[in-house]
Amino acid sequence: MGKTLNEIAQELRTANKKVQLIYAFNGTGKTRLSREFKQLIAPRADDNEGDDEADQPELTGKNILYYNAFTEDLFYWDNDLEQDANPKLKIQPNLFTNWVLIDQGQDRNIITNFQHYANERLTPSFSEDFSEVSFSLERGDDANSGNLKISKGEESNFIWSIFYTLIDLMIETLGEVNPDFPEATPFDDLEYVFIDDPVSSLDENHLIELAVDLAELIRKNKSGVKFIITTHNPLFYNVLQNELGSDDKRTGYKAKDFKKYCLDKNEDGFLELKEQPDDSSFSYHLHLKAELEKANDREQLSKYHFNYLRNILEKTAIFLGYKRWGELLPQSNTGEANLYEARMINLRSHSRYAGEEVNELTDEEKRVLIRLIKHLDKIYEPDLREET
Repeated sequence: MGKTLNEIAQELRTANKKVQLIYAFNGTGKTRLSREFKQLIAPRADDNEGDDEADQPELTGKNILYYNAFTEDLFYWDNDLEQDANPKLKIQPNLFTNWVLIDQGQDRNIITNFQHYANERLTPSFSEDFSEVSFSLERGDDANSGNLKISKGEESNFIWSIFYTLIDLMIETLGEVNPDFPEATPFDDLEYVFIDDPVSSLDENHLIELAVDLAELIRKNKSGVKFIITTHNPLFYNVLQNELGSDDKRTGYKAKDFKKYCLDKNEDGFLELKEQPDDSSFSYHLHLKAELEKANDREQLSKYHFNYLRNILEKTAIFLGYKRWGELLPQSNTGEANLYEARMINLRSHSRYAGEEVNELTDEEKRVLIRLIKHLDKIYEPDLREET
Protein backbone atom coordinates (compact mmCIF):
# COMPACT_ATOMS: atom_id res chain seq x y z
CA MET A 1 0.00 0.00 0.00
CA GLY A 2 1.44 3.35 -1.06
CA LYS A 3 1.56 6.52 1.00
CA THR A 4 0.68 10.17 0.52
CA LEU A 5 3.30 12.93 0.36
CA ASN A 6 2.37 13.93 3.89
CA GLU A 7 2.93 10.37 5.14
CA ILE A 8 6.31 10.23 3.36
CA ALA A 9 7.25 13.55 5.00
CA GLN A 10 6.24 12.13 8.39
CA GLU A 11 8.38 9.06 7.73
CA LEU A 12 11.42 11.21 6.97
CA ARG A 13 10.90 13.20 10.14
CA THR A 14 10.44 10.09 12.29
CA ALA A 15 13.64 8.52 10.92
CA ASN A 16 15.57 11.22 12.82
CA LYS A 17 18.75 10.76 10.77
CA LYS A 18 21.50 13.35 10.32
CA VAL A 19 21.38 12.90 6.53
CA GLN A 20 18.71 11.34 4.30
CA LEU A 21 19.30 10.94 0.56
CA ILE A 22 16.45 10.18 -1.85
CA TYR A 23 16.52 9.19 -5.52
CA ALA A 24 13.34 9.71 -7.57
CA PHE A 25 12.46 10.07 -11.23
CA ASN A 26 11.40 13.50 -12.46
CA GLY A 27 7.66 13.86 -11.99
CA THR A 28 7.56 11.66 -8.89
CA GLY A 29 7.00 14.61 -6.58
CA LYS A 30 10.38 15.63 -5.14
CA THR A 31 9.62 19.36 -5.14
CA ARG A 32 6.13 18.81 -3.75
CA LEU A 33 7.69 16.63 -1.04
CA SER A 34 10.00 19.49 -0.03
CA ARG A 35 6.96 21.77 0.30
CA GLU A 36 5.04 19.12 2.23
CA PHE A 37 7.97 18.63 4.58
CA LYS A 38 8.28 22.40 5.11
CA GLN A 39 4.58 22.58 5.92
CA LEU A 40 5.02 19.73 8.40
CA ILE A 41 7.99 21.35 10.16
CA ALA A 42 6.81 24.95 9.92
CA PRO A 43 3.04 25.01 9.32
CA ARG A 44 1.50 28.20 8.00
CA ALA A 45 -1.93 29.66 8.60
CA ASP A 46 -2.75 29.23 4.90
CA ASP A 47 -1.65 26.62 2.39
CA ASN A 48 -0.74 28.88 -0.52
CA GLU A 49 2.31 28.14 -2.67
CA GLY A 50 3.59 31.69 -2.27
CA ASP A 51 6.69 32.10 -0.16
CA ASP A 52 6.34 33.63 3.29
CA GLU A 53 9.99 34.63 3.68
CA ALA A 54 9.45 38.26 2.79
CA ASP A 55 6.90 38.54 5.64
CA GLN A 56 9.48 37.60 8.28
CA PRO A 57 11.91 40.36 9.27
CA GLU A 58 14.69 38.10 10.57
CA LEU A 59 16.29 34.75 9.92
CA THR A 60 16.12 34.02 13.64
CA GLY A 61 13.29 31.63 14.46
CA LYS A 62 13.40 29.70 11.18
CA ASN A 63 13.49 25.95 11.71
CA ILE A 64 13.88 24.86 8.08
CA LEU A 65 15.90 26.09 5.09
CA TYR A 66 15.08 24.65 1.70
CA TYR A 67 16.30 24.83 -1.86
CA ASN A 68 13.89 23.86 -4.63
CA ALA A 69 12.12 25.25 -7.69
CA PHE A 70 10.28 27.77 -5.51
CA THR A 71 13.60 29.12 -4.24
CA GLU A 72 14.43 30.02 -7.84
CA ASP A 73 11.17 31.98 -8.04
CA LEU A 74 12.78 34.58 -5.75
CA PHE A 75 14.85 35.59 -8.81
CA TYR A 76 13.40 36.98 -12.05
CA TRP A 77 14.70 38.81 -15.14
CA ASP A 78 14.31 42.43 -16.16
CA ASN A 79 15.10 41.95 -19.85
CA ASP A 80 15.28 45.66 -20.72
CA LEU A 81 12.87 45.15 -23.61
CA GLU A 82 12.99 48.78 -24.70
CA GLN A 83 16.77 49.06 -25.18
CA ASP A 84 17.66 45.35 -25.27
CA ALA A 85 21.04 46.25 -23.80
CA ASN A 86 21.01 45.90 -20.03
CA PRO A 87 19.29 42.71 -18.77
CA LYS A 88 19.41 42.20 -14.99
CA LEU A 89 18.50 39.37 -12.67
CA LYS A 90 16.24 40.88 -10.00
CA ILE A 91 16.21 39.55 -6.43
CA GLN A 92 12.86 39.56 -4.67
CA PRO A 93 13.50 40.81 -1.11
CA ASN A 94 13.77 37.85 1.25
CA LEU A 95 15.43 37.14 4.56
CA PHE A 96 17.92 34.57 3.20
CA THR A 97 19.61 36.72 0.57
CA ASN A 98 19.39 39.78 2.82
CA TRP A 99 21.28 37.97 5.56
CA VAL A 100 23.95 36.48 3.27
CA LEU A 101 24.51 39.56 1.12
CA ILE A 102 23.71 42.55 3.31
CA ASP A 103 24.33 41.36 6.87
CA GLN A 104 27.27 39.06 6.17
CA GLY A 105 28.75 40.61 3.01
CA GLN A 106 29.19 37.26 1.26
CA ASP A 107 28.87 38.55 -2.31
CA ARG A 108 32.53 37.81 -3.10
CA ASN A 109 32.23 34.21 -1.88
CA ILE A 110 29.03 33.73 -3.90
CA ILE A 111 30.79 34.96 -7.04
CA THR A 112 33.75 32.64 -6.37
CA ASN A 113 31.46 29.62 -5.87
CA PHE A 114 29.49 30.45 -9.01
CA GLN A 115 32.57 30.84 -11.20
CA HIS A 116 34.02 27.62 -9.80
CA TYR A 117 31.08 25.56 -11.09
CA ALA A 118 30.21 27.64 -14.16
CA ASN A 119 32.84 29.75 -15.96
CA GLU A 120 35.61 31.69 -14.26
CA ARG A 121 35.21 34.52 -16.79
CA LEU A 122 31.45 34.83 -16.32
CA THR A 123 31.25 37.56 -13.69
CA PRO A 124 28.18 38.56 -11.64
CA SER A 125 28.00 42.17 -10.40
CA PHE A 126 25.60 43.01 -7.57
CA SER A 127 23.93 46.38 -7.35
CA GLU A 128 24.79 48.55 -4.35
CA ASP A 129 21.59 47.57 -2.50
CA PHE A 130 21.85 43.90 -3.63
CA SER A 131 18.44 44.03 -5.29
CA GLU A 132 19.71 42.93 -8.71
CA VAL A 133 22.63 41.26 -10.48
CA SER A 134 24.13 41.85 -13.92
CA PHE A 135 26.47 39.44 -15.72
CA SER A 136 29.37 40.02 -18.06
CA LEU A 137 31.94 37.80 -19.75
CA GLU A 138 35.53 38.87 -19.17
CA ARG A 139 37.63 38.55 -22.36
CA GLY A 140 41.11 38.56 -20.82
CA ASP A 141 42.19 41.88 -22.32
CA ASP A 142 40.66 44.16 -19.67
CA ALA A 143 37.49 44.19 -21.74
CA ASN A 144 34.18 42.46 -21.19
CA SER A 145 31.07 41.58 -23.13
CA GLY A 146 28.85 44.13 -21.44
CA ASN A 147 25.70 43.00 -19.68
CA LEU A 148 24.27 39.76 -20.98
CA LYS A 149 21.47 37.37 -20.12
CA ILE A 150 22.86 34.06 -18.93
CA SER A 151 21.34 30.67 -19.73
CA LYS A 152 18.71 29.03 -17.53
CA GLY A 153 21.30 26.48 -16.39
CA GLU A 154 23.76 29.22 -15.42
CA GLU A 155 20.98 31.06 -13.62
CA SER A 156 20.13 27.95 -11.58
CA ASN A 157 23.81 27.53 -10.83
CA PHE A 158 24.05 31.12 -9.58
CA ILE A 159 21.02 30.73 -7.29
CA TRP A 160 22.44 27.48 -5.92
CA SER A 161 25.74 29.30 -5.23
CA ILE A 162 23.88 31.75 -2.98
CA PHE A 163 22.18 28.91 -1.11
CA TYR A 164 25.42 26.91 -0.87
CA THR A 165 27.18 29.94 0.63
CA LEU A 166 24.34 30.28 3.14
CA ILE A 167 24.68 26.62 4.19
CA ASP A 168 28.45 26.94 4.50
CA LEU A 169 28.07 30.02 6.69
CA MET A 170 25.39 28.34 8.80
CA ILE A 171 27.62 25.33 9.54
CA GLU A 172 30.58 27.60 10.30
CA THR A 173 28.47 29.82 12.58
CA LEU A 174 27.00 26.95 14.58
CA GLY A 175 30.39 25.23 14.76
CA GLU A 176 31.95 28.24 16.44
CA VAL A 177 29.44 28.34 19.31
CA ASN A 178 31.09 27.38 22.58
CA PRO A 179 28.72 25.01 24.41
CA ASP A 180 29.96 26.31 27.78
CA PHE A 181 29.37 29.94 26.82
CA PRO A 182 26.72 29.82 24.06
CA GLU A 183 25.94 32.95 22.10
CA ALA A 184 22.75 33.53 20.13
CA THR A 185 22.94 32.95 16.36
CA PRO A 186 20.30 33.29 13.61
CA PHE A 187 20.28 29.48 13.31
CA ASP A 188 19.54 28.47 16.89
CA ASP A 189 16.06 27.19 15.97
CA LEU A 190 17.09 25.56 12.69
CA GLU A 191 16.22 21.85 12.51
CA TYR A 192 16.38 20.89 8.82
CA VAL A 193 17.96 21.81 5.50
CA PHE A 194 16.02 20.35 2.54
CA ILE A 195 17.86 20.37 -0.82
CA ASP A 196 16.01 19.38 -3.99
CA ASP A 197 18.10 18.72 -7.14
CA PRO A 198 20.81 21.39 -7.26
CA VAL A 199 22.63 19.79 -10.22
CA SER A 200 20.29 19.98 -13.21
CA SER A 201 22.57 22.36 -15.11
CA LEU A 202 26.02 20.85 -14.42
CA ASP A 203 28.25 18.68 -16.56
CA GLU A 204 29.49 15.43 -15.01
CA ASN A 205 32.82 16.81 -13.76
CA HIS A 206 31.26 19.76 -11.97
CA LEU A 207 28.38 17.58 -10.76
CA ILE A 208 30.83 15.22 -9.05
CA GLU A 209 32.73 18.15 -7.60
CA LEU A 210 29.57 19.72 -6.22
CA ALA A 211 28.49 16.42 -4.65
CA VAL A 212 31.90 15.99 -2.98
CA ASP A 213 31.88 19.60 -1.72
CA LEU A 214 28.33 19.28 -0.38
CA ALA A 215 29.20 16.02 1.37
CA GLU A 216 32.23 17.71 2.96
CA LEU A 217 30.02 20.50 4.29
CA ILE A 218 27.59 17.98 5.75
CA ARG A 219 30.37 15.96 7.40
CA LYS A 220 31.65 19.15 9.05
CA ASN A 221 28.22 19.86 10.52
CA LYS A 222 28.52 19.26 14.27
CA SER A 223 25.19 20.84 15.13
CA GLY A 224 21.83 19.14 15.42
CA VAL A 225 20.70 20.39 12.00
CA LYS A 226 19.61 17.52 9.72
CA PHE A 227 19.85 17.35 5.92
CA ILE A 228 17.40 15.85 3.42
CA ILE A 229 18.57 15.73 -0.21
CA THR A 230 16.51 14.61 -3.20
CA THR A 231 17.71 14.10 -6.77
CA HIS A 232 16.78 12.56 -10.10
CA ASN A 233 20.44 12.27 -11.12
CA PRO A 234 21.92 8.79 -10.49
CA LEU A 235 25.53 10.01 -10.64
CA PHE A 236 24.90 12.73 -8.03
CA TYR A 237 23.11 10.16 -5.87
CA ASN A 238 25.95 7.64 -6.11
CA VAL A 239 28.69 10.16 -5.35
CA LEU A 240 26.82 11.43 -2.29
CA GLN A 241 26.09 7.95 -0.99
CA ASN A 242 29.73 6.98 -1.41
CA GLU A 243 30.90 10.12 0.37
CA LEU A 244 28.38 9.92 3.22
CA GLY A 245 28.23 6.13 3.58
CA SER A 246 31.42 5.79 5.62
CA ASP A 247 32.83 7.26 8.84
CA ASP A 248 35.10 10.31 8.71
CA LYS A 249 37.62 10.45 11.55
CA ARG A 250 38.65 14.01 10.64
CA THR A 251 35.22 15.47 11.35
CA GLY A 252 33.72 12.83 13.62
CA TYR A 253 30.96 12.10 11.10
CA LYS A 254 29.34 8.66 11.54
CA ALA A 255 27.82 6.69 8.66
CA LYS A 256 25.14 5.31 11.01
CA ASP A 257 23.57 8.76 10.85
CA PHE A 258 23.01 8.38 7.08
CA LYS A 259 20.05 6.76 5.33
CA LYS A 260 19.29 6.42 1.61
CA TYR A 261 16.10 5.68 -0.30
CA CYS A 262 14.41 5.41 -3.68
CA LEU A 263 11.05 7.17 -3.97
CA ASP A 264 8.68 5.42 -6.38
CA LYS A 265 5.27 6.51 -7.62
CA ASN A 266 2.64 3.81 -8.01
CA GLU A 267 0.06 3.71 -10.80
CA ASP A 268 -2.60 4.85 -8.30
CA GLY A 269 -0.61 8.01 -7.56
CA PHE A 270 0.53 6.93 -4.10
CA LEU A 271 4.22 6.74 -3.20
CA GLU A 272 6.64 4.24 -1.73
CA LEU A 273 9.84 5.23 0.09
CA LYS A 274 12.15 2.24 -0.26
CA GLU A 275 15.21 2.11 1.97
CA GLN A 276 18.36 1.03 0.11
CA PRO A 277 20.92 -1.39 1.59
CA ASP A 278 24.05 0.15 3.08
CA ASP A 279 26.42 -1.78 0.84
CA SER A 280 24.68 -1.16 -2.50
CA SER A 281 25.32 1.35 -5.26
CA PHE A 282 22.42 2.63 -7.30
CA SER A 283 22.39 1.23 -10.84
CA TYR A 284 20.09 3.51 -12.79
CA HIS A 285 19.62 1.27 -15.82
CA LEU A 286 18.88 -1.76 -13.62
CA HIS A 287 16.35 0.28 -11.67
CA LEU A 288 14.62 1.25 -14.92
CA LYS A 289 14.66 -2.36 -16.06
CA ALA A 290 13.07 -3.48 -12.79
CA GLU A 291 10.38 -0.80 -13.16
CA LEU A 292 9.57 -2.01 -16.68
CA GLU A 293 9.34 -5.63 -15.56
CA LYS A 294 7.14 -4.70 -12.61
CA ALA A 295 4.77 -2.71 -14.84
CA ASN A 296 4.65 -5.61 -17.31
CA ASP A 297 3.89 -8.16 -14.59
CA ARG A 298 1.08 -5.96 -13.29
CA GLU A 299 -0.22 -5.31 -16.82
CA GLN A 300 0.19 -1.58 -16.19
CA LEU A 301 2.39 -0.59 -19.11
CA SER A 302 1.97 2.99 -20.33
CA LYS A 303 3.39 5.10 -23.12
CA TYR A 304 6.04 6.70 -20.87
CA HIS A 305 7.62 3.24 -20.44
CA PHE A 306 9.00 3.67 -23.96
CA ASN A 307 11.14 6.46 -22.45
CA TYR A 308 12.47 4.00 -19.85
CA LEU A 309 13.26 1.47 -22.58
CA ARG A 310 15.10 3.99 -24.74
CA ASN A 311 17.06 5.27 -21.74
CA ILE A 312 18.23 1.73 -20.93
CA LEU A 313 19.22 1.07 -24.54
CA GLU A 314 21.16 4.35 -24.82
CA LYS A 315 23.18 3.79 -21.65
CA THR A 316 23.81 0.12 -22.43
CA ALA A 317 24.96 0.93 -25.98
CA ILE A 318 27.50 3.43 -24.63
CA PHE A 319 28.77 0.92 -22.07
CA LEU A 320 29.11 -1.88 -24.62
CA GLY A 321 30.70 0.36 -27.26
CA TYR A 322 27.90 0.44 -29.86
CA LYS A 323 27.54 3.55 -32.01
CA ARG A 324 23.73 3.37 -32.00
CA TRP A 325 21.31 1.99 -29.45
CA GLY A 326 19.28 0.49 -32.33
CA GLU A 327 22.04 -2.11 -32.75
CA LEU A 328 20.86 -3.68 -29.47
CA LEU A 329 17.37 -4.35 -30.81
CA PRO A 330 16.33 -7.81 -32.03
CA GLN A 331 17.94 -8.56 -35.39
CA SER A 332 16.10 -9.47 -38.58
CA ASN A 333 16.91 -12.58 -40.62
CA THR A 334 19.49 -10.54 -42.54
CA GLY A 335 21.27 -9.54 -39.32
CA GLU A 336 20.01 -5.95 -39.36
CA ALA A 337 18.16 -4.12 -36.61
CA ASN A 338 14.38 -4.04 -36.84
CA LEU A 339 13.74 -0.52 -38.14
CA TYR A 340 10.04 -0.72 -37.30
CA GLU A 341 10.70 -1.22 -33.59
CA ALA A 342 13.42 1.46 -33.57
CA ARG A 343 11.01 3.91 -35.19
CA MET A 344 8.25 3.08 -32.70
CA ILE A 345 10.61 3.72 -29.76
CA ASN A 346 11.66 7.02 -31.32
CA LEU A 347 8.10 8.19 -31.84
CA ARG A 348 6.75 7.01 -28.49
CA SER A 349 9.63 8.43 -26.44
CA HIS A 350 9.17 11.98 -27.80
CA SER A 351 5.95 13.91 -27.21
CA ARG A 352 5.95 15.98 -30.37
CA TYR A 353 2.29 15.54 -31.13
CA ALA A 354 -0.71 16.13 -28.93
CA GLY A 355 -2.05 12.65 -29.65
CA GLU A 356 1.04 11.08 -28.15
CA GLU A 357 0.21 12.56 -24.76
CA VAL A 358 -2.45 9.83 -24.39
CA ASN A 359 -1.02 7.40 -21.87
CA GLU A 360 -2.80 4.21 -22.99
CA LEU A 361 -1.06 1.81 -25.37
CA THR A 362 -2.57 0.29 -28.46
CA ASP A 363 -2.43 -3.50 -28.75
CA GLU A 364 0.45 -3.21 -31.24
CA GLU A 365 2.42 -0.85 -29.01
CA LYS A 366 1.90 -3.18 -26.07
CA ARG A 367 3.07 -6.17 -28.10
CA VAL A 368 6.26 -4.41 -29.18
CA LEU A 369 7.00 -3.06 -25.70
CA ILE A 370 6.54 -6.46 -24.03
CA ARG A 371 8.74 -8.13 -26.66
CA LEU A 372 11.53 -5.58 -26.12
CA ILE A 373 11.31 -5.80 -22.32
CA LYS A 374 11.91 -9.54 -22.60
CA HIS A 375 14.71 -8.88 -25.08
CA LEU A 376 16.59 -6.86 -22.42
CA ASP A 377 17.40 -10.12 -20.62
CA LYS A 378 19.22 -11.35 -23.72
CA ILE A 379 21.32 -8.18 -23.78
CA TYR A 380 22.43 -8.65 -20.17
CA GLU A 381 22.86 -12.45 -20.18
CA PRO A 382 26.39 -12.49 -21.71
CA ASP A 383 27.68 -10.12 -19.03
CA LEU A 384 26.04 -12.18 -16.30
CA ARG A 385 27.66 -15.38 -17.60
CA GLU A 386 31.08 -13.74 -17.62
CA GLU A 387 30.70 -12.67 -13.98
CA THR A 388 29.69 -16.14 -12.73
